[in-house]
Amino acid sequence: MSEMIGKIGMIGLGVMGSAMARNLVAAGHEVVGYDVEPSRLSTFADFGGEPAHSAAEVSGLAELVVFSLPTTGALGAVAGEVAEAGPEGLLCLETGTFPLTDKLAARDVLAGSGIELMDTPLSGTGLQAADATLVVFASGSEDGFERARPVFDAIGRSTHYLGEFGNGSKMKYVANLLVAVHGLAAAEAHALGIAAGLDPQRVQEVMEDGVGSSKIFEIRGPMMVADDYPAAARLDILLKDSQIIREFARSVGAPTPLLDATVPSYEAASEAGLGDLDAAALCRYLEELGGLER
Repeated sequence: MSEMIGKIGMIGLGVMGSAMARNLVAAGHEVVGYDVEPSRLSTFADFGGEPAHSAAEVSGLAELVVFSLPTTGALGAVAGEVAEAGPEGLLCLETGTFPLTDKLAARDVLAGSGIELMDTPLSGTGLQAADATLVVFASGSEDGFERARPVFDAIGRSTHYLGEFGNGSKMKYVANLLVAVHGLAAAEAHALGIAAGLDPQRVQEVMEDGVGSSKIFEIRGPMMVADDYPAAARLDILLKDSQIIREFARSVGAPTPLLDATVPSYEAASEAGLGDLDAAALCRYLEELGGLER
């Protein structure tokens, strides 16, 4: 078991936040949490968490606070609330995929109150969050990284310390570019197999054994085989991430021809009503687009 630290706060108890909180509790940590959705607080209490009434209350009770938030608006609001209520010396970890400008703004708001924010986005879906196999891209101060290590050990299978604040987000942009492109490639491969009259399960088995496979094919391919897409990582979230990545790439002068070709398929799938399903639902979109039958 990793070293214990004081009470840990979790602000945001959605798919990712709830899974991380559960693993922190399972590792023996005391966890206090808050979410705007009451049913999530009830679930949190059921597995041993301590529900709070606000982000401000969490920041007043915890030694370290993890942010697992859905939007930049939520990040700005929570940063302001924690800056107002949290004690000097509090350490916060921002785990989302957002534009770097928004993370820098939150860091500066918190720094004005003597609170440190680390940029620590996560690689993995809700499935990896549930079984504590996330990969953490940590950036910020070395001292903050060492203080947060017990949290990282409880929520993931590996952690990479990447230096100055913001490098975590930059690495996540690289990672999610690959996720987006490989996700469409996997869907396209399965759609081709279906159109050719091949059994999707056999396609999955054979492709996983060859050089054309990928982590994304191995993770999302089985959903495509089953035509069942529980939202481990919603299509709309990956679409949002892809748009952030394109903007960042343009700002640093990096060409992204594959990502640019990929995003319209995510947009079309979302417009077709698949945005709340796992991103693997791209396969269903392509089947419908081609009029394919299994």
